Amino acid sequence: MATAGAPRRFCRCACFCSENLYVARYGLHLRFRGEQQLLRDYGPILRGRGCVSPEDFQQLLAELEQEVQRRQQLTQESAARKALIVHSYRPARPELYTSLQDATLAPEFLAAVEYSASPGADCKGLLQRLEILSGEYCLGPLDSHHAFVVKYAPGQDRELGCHYDNAELTLNVALGKAFTGGALYFGGLFQAPAALTETLEVEHVVGKGILHRGGQLHGARPLGTGERWNLVVWLRASAVRNRLCPMCCREPELLDDEGFGDGFTREEPPIVDVCALT
Repeated sequence: MATAGAPRRFCRCACFCSENLYVARYGLHLRFRGEQQLLRDYGPILRGRGCVSPEDFQQLLAELEQEVQRRQQLTQESAARKALIVHSYRPARPELYTSLQDATLAPEFLAAVEYSASPGADCKGLLQRLEILSGEYCLGPLDSHHAFVVKYAPGQDRELGCHYDNAELTLNVALGKAFTGGALYFGGLFQAPAALTETLEVEHVVGKGILHRGGQLHGARPLGTGERWNLVVWLRASAVRNRLCPMCCREPELLDDEGFGDGFTREEPPIVDVCALT
């Protein structure tokens, strides 16, 4: 597990603003470094998926440029939100953050947290306590995270195409509300996309989470009725991603970032705890 000490500076890979830009209309994750590169690398694929007229292509180009600009501004926007929250947020029910906090968590989860903070804790022991993941899987200490909330509702996003996450592990918790449909489906790891020919479907249950490998191909089936809100936590291991960026599959080109960035560090963690589960 992460070791206490001086604060570490986390980074992101430069590919964040050019790789894996998702275009839902065409069901594609694209690399984008300009108009000519887009035509050269994806022209035939795009035409086969309905991007056939000059107007279609110009609309796609504008969407990609807007997404690149959005990603470039995320660090500054995140820092501004953090400063605003620190300055102005006052919990309406502070007891939820103290005496009631443990009472709302499952005993099995509390036991796993206690184990994680104990001397000699390692990834294998933690995963055994959580009773997750089978087969061989190598992982270093999880030393950063990125959390966000997603919403699915009629007239808004109702499904999510097949993708993999910028994480070593992902925790996906269904927060509510009442809904039907929207099951998660899983294939193999992104390095072997043919594994999607046979998928495993898992239904969301409000108040419960699904923990899976970040590199596992997955998506969300269309929502039937109601609204579904999910808390998604990406758990990252710098000992793993410092060697190979999972998004561009190259050695990362590091850029300093705020907070945990995308979980990369310029130095190796002081302890590298790699395990193989069988």
